[in-house]
Amino acid sequence: MEYFVDEDSIVRKIWGKSDTILFIFAGASAEFALNKAVDWLYFTGRLPADPLGRLFSTVSYARQIVFLPKKDALAAISRINTVHANVENKRRSQIPQWAYRDVLYMLIGYSIRAYELLEHKLTEAEKEEVFNVFYRVGLEMGIKDLPSNYRDWLPDRKEHLYSDLEKGKYSVDLYRQYRKHLGPVRYWFLLQVQELVCPARVKELLELKSNAVIPPALTAYKASRNFKMDYFIKSLLLPSDYKEEIMELDRFGEKKGRPAEV
Repeated sequence: MEYFVDEDSIVRKIWGKSDTILFIFAGASAEFALNKAVDWLYFTGRLPADPLGRLFSTVSYARQIVFLPKKDALAAISRINTVHANVENKRRSQIPQWAYRDVLYMLIGYSIRAYELLEHKLTEAEKEEVFNVFYRVGLEMGIKDLPSNYRDWLPDRKEHLYSDLEKGKYSVDLYRQYRKHLGPVRYWFLLQVQELVCPARVKELLELKSNAVIPPALTAYKASRNFKMDYFIKSLLLPSDYKEEIMELDRFGEKKGRPAEV
């Protein structure tokens, strides 16, 4: 059977573990808040109303692309395009191409950063593979002016970080929503993870400060996975309403993309 992402791809390893996915979206939630096009996410009202629900909805699309047969992955990308087109029609305006690139670049960047933080350094070939998967997603979405390889992507990613991010009223409000939905303790943990996984530019704009306690705590967490304690820790860090979704993140990766069980 033909898959959009090869069964032995490093991208499947990255997106097959719940902690890696949660770190990816911790970083993306920071960068989303700073993006100059974040008003598009406010237009529908879905993100500020339910930021955690939005996270798991986005994860669902990403997993379909990464794990399912090619025809199902392409169908998922088509549904994403339809959602975007509907929003554009309602607003009578088009989402900027640079905003599409920004979101794609987040998926590339945080996939690499989260996996290296939690597992091990990736080779250049593995980084190229991560880039290539999302590059093909971008082509299917019709995103224009994408660099064609990882090496050319690096300076473009840096340029986007400095030209497309700012801390504005939506940034402040979105972080208020994060705190509201997570509660003060889980919100504090979110900030610590963001400080670990986010690029320097994002940390600078959000004034995220390093905490000497967190690196050894991360080491202890990684060790806890050997004793199957990581689910307990993850369940403490997310509201109880999402415990089933947390378990499903790992279960889906273990299924290796059997479409009937999505």
